[in-house]
Amino acid sequence: MTRAALPLAVTQGEPSGIGPEITLQAWLRRRESGAPPFFVIGDPDLFDRTARGLGWPVAVESVSPAEATEVFGRALPVLPLSMKVAAAPGRPDPSTAGATVEAIDTAVALTMRGKAGGVVTNPIAKHVLYAAGFRYPGHTEYLAALSAGPGEPPPHPVMMLWSESLAVVPVTVHIPLKDVAPALTTELILRTARIVARDLEGRFGLARPRLAVAGLNPHAGESATLGVEDRDVVAPAVAQLQAEGLAVTGPWPADTLFHPAARRTYDAALAMYHDQALVPIKTIAFDEAVNVTLGLPFVRTSPDHGTAFDIAGRGVARPDSLIAALRLAARLAGASTAAAAA
Repeated sequence: MTRAALPLAVTQGEPSGIGPEITLQAWLRRRESGAPPFFVIGDPDLFDRTARGLGWPVAVESVSPAEATEVFGRALPVLPLSMKVAAAPGRPDPSTAGATVEAIDTAVALTMRGKAGGVVTNPIAKHVLYAAGFRYPGHTEYLAALSAGPGEPPPHPVMMLWSESLAVVPVTVHIPLKDVAPALTTELILRTARIVARDLEGRFGLARPRLAVAGLNPHAGESATLGVEDRDVVAPAVAQLQAEGLAVTGPWPADTLFHPAARRTYDAALAMYHDQALVPIKTIAFDEAVNVTLGLPFVRTSPDHGTAFDIAGRGVARPDSLIAALRLAARLAGASTAAAAA
């Protein structure tokens, strides 16, 4: 079976958040939305309790990955974890952290063994995992570590937020704003841009991806009068990438990079820090955007939102971003299969 034909592995995510209910809704809307076959790695009882509590007509069936596609038409397929999860909506508990991590571990292992087409992760609450001893900054870094073989360094993962109208990549990610300038290096921009260009070509099918690079400072430094980083760090990276034959421009003032006319000039924008990238895409496409991890040896997507503890268990969370993540993962898995066969 080709990777494109395999079901997707969906992780349970933070069980006290909205992950269980948006997963149930994604299954309920599978026909109208065109969501591809998937199976959840989690506690079947959690999904059954959630469905019954919300009055949703969802049958939950324990499966192996090989059974998932056949079951998907009549029930939500769930690959059971080794532990039960006692979770109340909106009340995170560090005792569930082991199940959350086990679901991620299992999804990656199955995908890398060719048992699943890709990994789609439900939102996690990092502070809950930290309280239980989790030592990675977040999902992305942990997935990179899992993808490395024994004794191998993990690949450099790149977080891209993608939608039909905008794709953005933060070069520095989950660090305080005061640490951005010291962390930003020409080499980091080069490494990130090369991975983005490679995966936009290999997985998204863009023949020559166009990348726009944002400046760090207001007005991209205003000829170094508002900070020297754009002149000394960002501009040399752009020049090097252009010398390598990549279609890269910048550094551009970030405040003029995201209006409709500007967006038509590039396929992805590289931002220098987290909010510089995520504010525009969550403003433009909050319910449709997808978090994609580039640079990994497998496909991984995720909704672009968090656990939403404040509305968990009420049945009002929208599944749009998860459905978009499922559809994009299936698309990228198909592209990966085609590229491998070429």
